[in-house]
Amino acid sequence: MDTQGDVREFLASRRAKITPEQAGLPNFGGTRRVAGLRRAEVAMLAGVSPDYYTRLERGNLTGVSDSVLDAIARALQLDDAERSHLHDLARAANTSPRARRRPTKQQVRPGVRSLLDAMTEAPAFIRNGRLDILAINPLGQALYSPAFTTTARPVNLARFCFLDPAAQELYPDWGAAADTTVNLLRTEAGRDPYNKDLTDLVGELATRSDDFRTRWAAHNVRLHHTGVKHFQHPVVGRLELAFEAMPLPADPGLTLTAYSAEAGTPAHDTLRLLASWAATTVPATPVDR
Repeated sequence: MDTQGDVREFLASRRAKITPEQAGLPNFGGTRRVAGLRRAEVAMLAGVSPDYYTRLERGNLTGVSDSVLDAIARALQLDDAERSHLHDLARAANTSPRARRRPTKQQVRPGVRSLLDAMTEAPAFIRNGRLDILAINPLGQALYSPAFTTTARPVNLARFCFLDPAAQELYPDWGAAADTTVNLLRTEAGRDPYNKDLTDLVGELATRSDDFRTRWAAHNVRLHHTGVKHFQHPVVGRLELAFEAMPLPADPGLTLTAYSAEAGTPAHDTLRLLASWAATTVPATPVDR
């Protein structure tokens, strides 16, 4: 990843989204040559000099303090995900090459696998930051069965979303799923910009998918902890499931995602139907092992 370029494009794109009116600045009329705020206006709102802010937006975050980053985040009205991303970019810019951690192979502990197996009524899986599915329970494998038709392992949800036509059938709102996928990868790239596996995945997707490349260039990030996701399963049909995505504190970089449906709802009945289908179709030992 080009950390300096990412800083420059991220800050410039956030600045372009804020109008003077939104920032509480007077509008004296006339045509503005830039979209959103001017650099000098951001500097004024953040309480730093225009020259200093210009240096930051050009990608040089060397030595910048957390308080200055927070001031810029307030000036640009960043949300929690964007604020965290800015701090991640600064952390990467201020980390020496010797201090950068060597990548280690991420493994799912036996205790976590046992937890997945115990979740018999909830589709659940463990993923890493680049959206590899590292472990999945039978009901989860049934839900994501179109992604498991490939022989490649681990299954990668980003590659599935952008390179497999089946994704546009599994996700009724494919555009929203694609946005979320890219935003999660962009967030992870800020946290771990020197991860070669992640860089290789982004390069592959940018080369092979115009949809991915356009979204990646937007520099949008997000936190993805809870919400509702829609599926159009090829066997059981429409499913509207609540999800919880929970980072595993003992396993940095890994996230447990689990889906559920409220009892008595059509989604709950469909999920039970999916479980019946999984019992006769999905192998007793999921193919991720």
